[in-house]
Amino acid sequence: MQSYLLYELNHAALSPARAAADVTRLYFKNPLNPVSQTHVGKSIAAWCELFERVTRRYGKPDFDIESTTVGGRKMAVQKNAVWSQPFCNLIHFDKVGTTPEQPKLLIVAPMSGHYATLLRGTVADMLPKHDVYITDWVDARMVPIGEGRFDLDDYIDYIINMLHCLGGNTHVMAVCQPSVPVLAAVALMAAREDPYAPLSMTLMGGPVDTRENPTAVNLLAEERGTEWFARNVITKVPFPHPGVMRDVYPGFLQLTGFMSMNLDRHLSAHRDFFKHLIEGDGDSAEKHKEFYDEYLAVMDLSAEFYLQTVEEVFVRHSLPKGQLRHRGTRVDCSKITETALMTVEGERDDISGIGQTRAAHKLCSNLPDAKKVHYEQPRVGHYGVFNGSRFRADIAPRISDFILTNDPAIRKSRDSRNRRSPTRPNGRVAATAGEIGVIEKPKARRATGSKATNKANGVFLQKPNGKVDDLTQIAGIGPRLAKTLNDLGIYHFWQIAKWTQADRSAVDEKLSFKGRIERDDWIGQARALAGS
Repeated sequence: MQSYLLYELNHAALSPARAAADVTRLYFKNPLNPVSQTHVGKSIAAWCELFERVTRRYGKPDFDIESTTVGGRKMAVQKNAVWSQPFCNLIHFDKVGTTPEQPKLLIVAPMSGHYATLLRGTVADMLPKHDVYITDWVDARMVPIGEGRFDLDDYIDYIINMLHCLGGNTHVMAVCQPSVPVLAAVALMAAREDPYAPLSMTLMGGPVDTRENPTAVNLLAEERGTEWFARNVITKVPFPHPGVMRDVYPGFLQLTGFMSMNLDRHLSAHRDFFKHLIEGDGDSAEKHKEFYDEYLAVMDLSAEFYLQTVEEVFVRHSLPKGQLRHRGTRVDCSKITETALMTVEGERDDISGIGQTRAAHKLCSNLPDAKKVHYEQPRVGHYGVFNGSRFRADIAPRISDFILTNDPAIRKSRDSRNRRSPTRPNGRVAATAGEIGVIEKPKARRATGSKATNKANGVFLQKPNGKVDDLTQIAGIGPRLAKTLNDLGIYHFWQIAKWTQADRSAVDEKLSFKGRIERDDWIGQARALAGS
């Protein structure tokens, strides 16, 4: 009996027990039941909830992104599909209302087991400063076999077609697995002199060359070979799924592999979840649910895509060797001369080792050094490269700077807007289009001492004038930058709104990425925040 059918039978067999556990949980959590307040009652309810969750099949989560903040203003966000094919939908996170012109960013989510919603945090962090689109890959078991095959060549075609759909002047971000097909797509577009080739590409934690610092995952694929995977993990979708009889790499097998890599951690997490339920620690229990609702939701991959990826990327290393072909045409990354390249790696990444993504710089041998950037984030693993607090504070701002640096049209538009927003003689600052409020010039103490250098205009302070503003509300300023600004004597939105060209240049010299004040329009954002 094939593994997929056996899995389905087991799931169906457990359904009555799962339903009984859910009913029992509700009975012992009912506040009208006096036993619910006892340790025994809480333990039974916790055990039933744990059983129901570990035996449940988790469906596709939602992005749950309903709003974002642009220039200090909260804006509603609508999710729309703007392009659709059997194996993928292109989702646009459309901001409702008037917004400044923003760079178009295509986020290519990994097709490696989890849904695109795994990048929910990535999308949320990039939304304030970008017009965001994301690839929403379709579970292969939901695609009827009559829709045909889907392999690595099709994946590359999808990326090229999506870039055409977006109409040029687009930036692309590949998270993990799609680094190889995105790099291949850009190389093919460059060779054809395609006018819709992206302005920049950001590759994050991707297996461009797995010969560099190979991880356990890389070594397993190379040791076993494609034939082993074809014999042992490929199976057919059973009835009654729409994709019945399609060859797939099932999501439940992928999840087994994911969890076996850190089994002790997952067992500890569920043991702690059980304790939190008994103790009534709702916050900790809810965090556990949020994480595992996403982590345990997996999708099937088409067999031809999975096996071709294993063969070309992990066994043969075709792209770095210059041997990868797309429908008979050799993929030559040296053809890339215009699309800027940024690579991001995590110091503790145990899936894509250090140097594997950076290898893309060697392949793009004819791309000028001025268009290449590499960043290694300290103290993060694979998932920290594209999600979490360090991504939000350290990585995302660097990517935004890189994108704006390589988008001349957006820079020109913002320069023009800044020139139309002069400071009024009476100390009030004119609000630009789309910004709110007009701010008065507060009375500031004259700065002295170490912070008084070139600060006679009162914009830089020795001490905060009242309550310190949360400068991280300005897109592009994270906790570290906020502290740097405080050290320079900047505590309030009105100070940034009053900066002269000399002030801006002085602060810019203290930043690791020159020009970010202008590119992110800190002054315009500060005016809006100070006037709100």
